[in-house]
This record gives sequence, C-alpha cells and structure tokens, in this order.
Amino acid sequence: MEIPKDAKIIDWPTSVLWFDEYGILYSKPKPGAEQTVISREQTLRQMNEVKRLTGNKKLCMILETNSNSKPPQKEDRDFLSEQLSLITKAMAIISSSPLSRMIANLFFGLKPPEYPVKFFSNEKEAQAWIKQYL
Repeated sequence: MEIPKDAKIIDWPTSVLWFDEYGILYSKPKPGAEQTVISREQTLRQMNEVKRLTGNKKLCMILETNSNSKPPQKEDRDFLSEQLSLITKAMAIISSSPLSRMIANLFFGLKPPEYPVKFFSNEKEAQAWIKQYL
C-alpha cells in the first residue's frame, strides 16, 4: 500500500494510518518497526484517538499485515477484539505473506468478530470489497 502524498498521517509507534476521501481508515506497518505487543493503556489511547477522529462512529478499515507480527496472547487477543468491535464496521486485510495471513486468521478465527472481515492480496480488491459497507 502506498500512502497518498496528500494524506494527513496519523503516526503510531508501529504503523502509519490515514483516511481516504471515503472515510476508510488505512493502516500500514512502519518498515523496520519492531512489532511488539502494545500495552492495554496504549491500545485504549489509540482507540480513543480513532473515536475522536471519527466522531465516535464505526468505520471501515483496510489494514496491511506485517510478516514480523507476533500473535497476541489470549487475554490480549480478547481485549483487542473487544476494542476493535467498538470502532469497526468492516475490515479488509491485505497480506502478501503466508505467515502474516496465518497469524491474522488465527486472531480472527479463535474469536470471530461481529463485523465482516476478508483477506486480500492487493489493495484494489480490498477497496472494491469494503466500499459495500460504507
């Protein structure tokens, strides 16, 4: 995924986020950033930032996975799942790595979300799919 030149960037420790003209939130891992499990406090701060930016409305997301990601522990997975369900209308996940796809499948397979999730190998397909949820 390429970050548009005119995008207003939201800079997080391990990823860069931006909204497109439709209000879709994009998240791209930072190259070389160590993919550590973030604290619950940091997760809450990030979720609150997204809520503030969206006026507390659920949104559609397109996320790019990172092949260096580690699967979260069960208690963290449950917490993340709960937090994501508060802000997510639908999620498209772009993965070019079999390992990162396996980790994401594990995350969503063990506790299926309340919102639609689908995996893609490229951004165009992810965009076409997610627009039905706008």
